[in-house]
Amino acid sequence: MPPRYQIFVSSTFRDLKDERQGVLEAILELGHFPAGMEIFPAADATPWELIRTIISESDYYVLIIGGKYGSTGPDGISYTEMEYKLAVELGKPILAFLHGNPSEIPAGRTELEPEARRRLEEFRNEVSKRLCKMWLTKDELKSAVLLALV
Repeated sequence: MPPRYQIFVSSTFRDLKDERQGVLEAILELGHFPAGMEIFPAADATPWELIRTIISESDYYVLIIGGKYGSTGPDGISYTEMEYKLAVELGKPILAFLHGNPSEIPAGRTELEPEARRRLEEFRNEVSKRLCKMWLTKDELKSAVLLALV
């Protein structure tokens, strides 16, 4: 029997709900276990403690970046970026997927505030130092994740 992996899916949530769903489906189709905020249990822990535990227990870390920087923690860094930095620190294999044309993302799904846009661009630039795959549609993203995991 082939190995089954736990794969943590990291992204902003509301703007990428459909894309995340496609990625979760891809992971399940391959017989692996997705882990992400959709499946967090009720727990006697802070959200960051729970995220930290689940990432440390995961075999792979999948990062999806669209047009939002996301909600930030007390230090002004988005939770998505904090998750990424933790995965790097823990030496997790990282599969990163960046929207290929952020200037064409509809206004409701992009950052409008200049500081958030700047932080998102810096984060994209940092992640782009790794081998990344670009995507434009949720179907392209799902296919790219399937191929990367195989």
